[in-house]
Amino acid sequence: MSAQPVRYDAVTVTERVHWIGALDPTMRTFDVILKTPNGTTYNAYLVRGSEGVAVIDTVKAERADQFFARLEAVADYREIKVIVLNHLEPDHSGALPELMRRAPQAKLYISDAAQLMLKALLNNNDIDYIPVTTNDSVSLGDCTLRFLNTPYLHWPDTQCTYLVEEGVLFSGDVFGCHYCDEQLFNDRVGDFRFSFEYYYAHIMRPFKSYVLSALELIEPLPVRLIAPTHGPILRDHPQHYIQRYRELSTPRLHLEMDRDIKTMIIFYISSYGNTMHMAEAIRDGAAEVGGFRISLYDLEGGEVEPFIDLVEEADAILVGSPTINGDAVKPVWDLLSSFARINVKGKVAGAFGSYGWTGEAVRMIDDRLRGLKMRVPLGGLRIKLIPGADELKDCHLFGRDIGEFLMGKPRAREIDMSQL
Repeated sequence: MSAQPVRYDAVTVTERVHWIGALDPTMRTFDVILKTPNGTTYNAYLVRGSEGVAVIDTVKAERADQFFARLEAVADYREIKVIVLNHLEPDHSGALPELMRRAPQAKLYISDAAQLMLKALLNNNDIDYIPVTTNDSVSLGDCTLRFLNTPYLHWPDTQCTYLVEEGVLFSGDVFGCHYCDEQLFNDRVGDFRFSFEYYYAHIMRPFKSYVLSALELIEPLPVRLIAPTHGPILRDHPQHYIQRYRELSTPRLHLEMDRDIKTMIIFYISSYGNTMHMAEAIRDGAAEVGGFRISLYDLEGGEVEPFIDLVEEADAILVGSPTINGDAVKPVWDLLSSFARINVKGKVAGAFGSYGWTGEAVRMIDDRLRGLKMRVPLGGLRIKLIPGADELKDCHLFGRDIGEFLMGKPRAREIDMSQL
């Protein structure tokens, strides 16, 4: 007997909305950096109004067969008046060229920032599209799609689309996660809390300030259902997920102390205690300035992961390392590599360390800090072997100068590393 062809049925979400996306249960790594033990979904939606149909997002090109089969189950291509792309990443736009070929009469709506990206994506400068921003809208007769500009969640082009009459938020990657379950809805699938938090930590966390700006647009809306582009559709207690994003994006120190108090963290690792003594003297010098909190952490004594929250909320980060085999030591590079997951741009930074021969580590750390767009007011401080009394005074002054820079005093100056 020949195998029966697979049926791809659209799923009713609300009276006007159908899910026409695709399932990818065997996906195990997404965009290189994300582990997906439960696979993922590429969620796309069809909205039916009295004067036509809108398609909200598409799917990865390799899963386009599922998308088109589900679309054809609930609509004719001639009915499609509107296509909305909330985000142009290939897992959401992969089926767009073929959809536009099948529905040439449809108008394509994208964010203003997406225009150049769209032309590059399709390799076509003659694309007919309409750029939109917050509170622009398009009517389907008895229902209205309103656009919300939510950039950097997590690309510059991202937006959300709100179906006014039904309170449905088509949120793009916001409130999504990589979790594949054919039951689709959050009140029917398995426990996806870990996937939700993991996705936020790796995709949205570096853009917390943009998350908070987006929430200012979303929170006033009467959202009755959230339809993201990955993971479960959030129809049960959707406000819980909005509130969770608010919690995850609000610095915890702002909840525990006066948000006007600045903080400095000094990380170090020391082979023979020399870099440790430098760190302590730098701390003492910075403390003389006053007006901010200082924390000192030995990287040899802990894992890097717990430090990420501290770094994200700190105003100044100093990193100390000895030079071993012409390099900084591995725990320091582990710490610095973790900075890519958070926003450190504009934070005050500095490097220091003891060395025995050539002392390359401090310059390497300095270069990395500057490459992360952190503000480095002083060239890194290097001391050969054991710091003596005069050298510890230099450390003390180094800490004081950076502390004064942090507090807006003019003593320290930013320098270009190429001048060293």
